[in-house]
Amino acid sequence: MAATYLDRWQLALEGPVASGAVALIIPVARHDGSKAVLKLQPVDDETGGEPAALKAWAGRGAVRLLEHDPASGAMLLERLDASRDLSTMEDDLAAAQIIAELLVHLNSVAALESLRSLSDVAAATLADTPEAVRLAKDPDERRLLINCADRFRELITDRIDNRLLHWDLHYFNTLSTLDGSEWKAIDPKPLSGDSGFELLPALWNRWDDLVATGDISKALLRRFDLMTEILRLDRSRAAGWTFGRVLQVAVWDLVRFKEGYLDASHRAIAEVLLDRYPG
Repeated sequence: MAATYLDRWQLALEGPVASGAVALIIPVARHDGSKAVLKLQPVDDETGGEPAALKAWAGRGAVRLLEHDPASGAMLLERLDASRDLSTMEDDLAAAQIIAELLVHLNSVAALESLRSLSDVAAATLADTPEAVRLAKDPDERRLLINCADRFRELITDRIDNRLLHWDLHYFNTLSTLDGSEWKAIDPKPLSGDSGFELLPALWNRWDDLVATGDISKALLRRFDLMTEILRLDRSRAAGWTFGRVLQVAVWDLVRFKEGYLDASHRAIAEVLLDRYPG
């Protein structure tokens, strides 16, 4: 595939190849000398909407899409600085502010009809919740899952402000431009839904920074309050959407991997927010 698109788009290899969990990333130079990356990945439910979302964002707050082949999923993207993501910023609260500001831009775009909807994700999650509750080994976690499901169900039956969501924006998915002038989001898993569903990745990533404060609850709520203020979200509803996101991840993990326990940081986030926003 790499050889095919290097030839088709007149690209020259320029640097070592990298990979994540899914994609192969190949630094290249275009025929005009500009720097780019060739991204190769399977087309599935998670990745299939990425080109459409990037095209809709048009380089504003997200990496710019330069070329795309729908059949294979191959994309040519602008080159960003892979050595400088938001995990390199010393102040994690300042990093969370940057993510929230990016989400303001990304979520300002109306949802695309071609994308998966939060309603569909919620329906699948809630359908599998009884099995996940059965598989959970800790009685407190079983009760937590039920509480999260109740709050998620209430919100999903209400009116949803359908925006274009990134769905996985955190510190490692936010890179600097090559000239250091701005930050841009990469690797979206786009979804049509409410902005409140965007918060969890930025709350649990860089968890060690929260632990290091000696007061996880206080530090977590500082992040949550900062992000909801910048995004102008109702905090009780944003907490409810975050419970839904915790549930979605927990159900996926419990039913798929059957390890029997929630991610410890996700459990802590849900417990802290339930204590503050009990209903």
